[in-house]
Amino acid sequence: MEPSCVRHNLIPGTSRLFEDFLYDFDRVAPFYSHPFSNFEEFIAEAKALNYPADRRTRLVSALREQDGQSAGLSKLAEPATVAVVTGQQVGLFSGPAYTIFKALTAVKLAAELEQHGVPAVPVFWLATQDHDIAEVDHAWVFNEQLTPTRISVANTVAGGGPVGEVELRDLPLEELRRALGELPFADEVTQRLTCAYQSRASFGSAFRVFLKDLLGRFGLLFVDPLKPAMRELSAPFLAGVVPRVAELVSRLQNRNKELTDAGYHNQVHVEDETSLLFLLSEGKRTALRFKDGKFAWKDRQLDACELKAMATDLSPNALLRPVMQDYLLPTVSYVGGPAEIAYLAQSQVLYQELLGRMPVIFPRNSFTLLDARATKLMNRYGLHLTDLLDFQEHVKGRIAARLVPAGLVEHLEELERSTSAALEDAQDSLAKFDPTLQSAAKKSSAKILYQIHRLSEKTARETLRRDERAAQGAEYLINLIYPHRRLQERFYSIVPFLAKYGLDLPDRLLAMTQTQCPDHTVRTI
Repeated sequence: MEPSCVRHNLIPGTSRLFEDFLYDFDRVAPFYSHPFSNFEEFIAEAKALNYPADRRTRLVSALREQDGQSAGLSKLAEPATVAVVTGQQVGLFSGPAYTIFKALTAVKLAAELEQHGVPAVPVFWLATQDHDIAEVDHAWVFNEQLTPTRISVANTVAGGGPVGEVELRDLPLEELRRALGELPFADEVTQRLTCAYQSRASFGSAFRVFLKDLLGRFGLLFVDPLKPAMRELSAPFLAGVVPRVAELVSRLQNRNKELTDAGYHNQVHVEDETSLLFLLSEGKRTALRFKDGKFAWKDRQLDACELKAMATDLSPNALLRPVMQDYLLPTVSYVGGPAEIAYLAQSQVLYQELLGRMPVIFPRNSFTLLDARATKLMNRYGLHLTDLLDFQEHVKGRIAARLVPAGLVEHLEELERSTSAALEDAQDSLAKFDPTLQSAAKKSSAKILYQIHRLSEKTARETLRRDERAAQGAEYLINLIYPHRRLQERFYSIVPFLAKYGLDLPDRLLAMTQTQCPDHTVRTI
C-alpha cells in the first residue's frame, strides 16, 4: 500500500473546532494569533519575540542542572534562538504513541525554521505537575498476533500529588516482556526500558530518561517544571497572576461564550470560583477556589498578598499552563494535538493579557502504522483506513461482503431490484383498487425487502465463518488499526512498535514527518 493521507474530518470523534483549524482557518482565526501554514508567520513571530536576556541565562542554567550540557542547550543560550515546544503527561513507558509523533514534529519544525534562517531548538515539556495517576499508570502493547494487553503499575498511589514525583514500585517489566511475545526486537526494547524504569525512580524521571535515550540524538531538550530551579523561574509569572485572577476568569468566560456562539465546544469548563491555580503543599496538588477576593482550600483562606509570597508553591491549571510555559521559554511555536489545540483557543485571552503574544500553534503529525500483513489484507479486501474505523462487527461485515462469490452477489442484487420494482407496481395497483390498502402495501413491501437484505447479510456472514483466515484477518486489522474503537496512536504505546520494527523506528518516522499537510498519514513500515 502506498502512503496515503486521510482528512481528519473523516476520522470519528474529530471536533468541529479542530476540523476548521486544519482546513478552514479563517473561521477560527479570532481564537488564535497566527495561522500555522505559512512560514512567514513563524519568522514574524520569531522577530517579535522579546525574551529577556536574564531569563534566558537562568533558564539555560536550570536546564543544565536537569540534563547537563549539550549542543542544543548551547544553541538555546544564544540571544536569537527560539524554541519549538511540545509536551505530554509522563505516562508509563512513554504514554501513547502520539507522544513520539509530537516530539518528532517539533524536531522537524525546528529544523525547517533553521533552513529559513531562524535559529531554533526543539523542547519537550514534561507535564510532571498533573495529578491524575489513572491517566498515566498504564500502557497498552501487543504481541506478534496483535493481541492487545494492558500493562499497569501496581501499588502506585499519587495521593493527590503531582504524578511526576510518584515513586515507581513493582515495575511490570517481566509482564511487559511476556506481553510483547515473539516480536523481533522485544529483548532490546525491554532492556532499554529497564535502564529507564528502575525501582525507586519516579514517573517523571523514568519518562525523561527513556525519551532522552530514544530521541536525544535529535537535539531535543527536556523541561521538568517541578524542578526547584524551574519553580523559582516561574514564581514571578504566577505571582503576577494572583491579583488578576478575577479579571482573567472573566475574560475566559467571555471567550467560552464566543466559542459556543460560533458553534464550537469549550474544552475546559471555567466556573465563577475558578482560580487558575493549584497549591503544591505537603505532597499534594490542591485546587484553589477564588471567592470574595480570597483564595481558599479546605478550611484555609489567603488573600492575594499572602498567596503571592507562596508563588514557588503554585502550579497552573490546564488553561494557564501553556502561558506559563511560554513565559519560561522563548517559544515561537507549540506543537499540539486536537484537545490541546481546542483549549488553546480558550487560553489565547490569557496569552494576550499576560504575555502580549501567543506562539504559532502547530498540529502534530498523526500516523497509523501498518505492517506488511495488514497492507496485504487491506489490498486483498479493497479496504481503506476509514472502512476500519467502526465497530468490529461492521468491519467484519465489510470483509465478508467481499468474500461472497460474484455470481451470488449479482443474483441477490438482481433479486432485490426486481422485487422492489414488482412491489412498487403492486402498490400502485392496490392503491387504485382501494386507497385504504396503500399503507398496508407499503409496510408489507418494506418487510419483504428487509428480509431479502437480511438474506444478503446472512450470506456474507456465513462466508466469513467459512473462511477462518478471513475472520482472523479482520481481527488482526481491527486490533492493529482501531483497537477498542480508538485510533492506534491514542491506544498503544510506542513500545510494541519499537519491538516490532527496531529501535531505529524514530529515525524512519522523522523521515516521514512533514510540515506541509495536516492530514492523518497511513504508512507501511
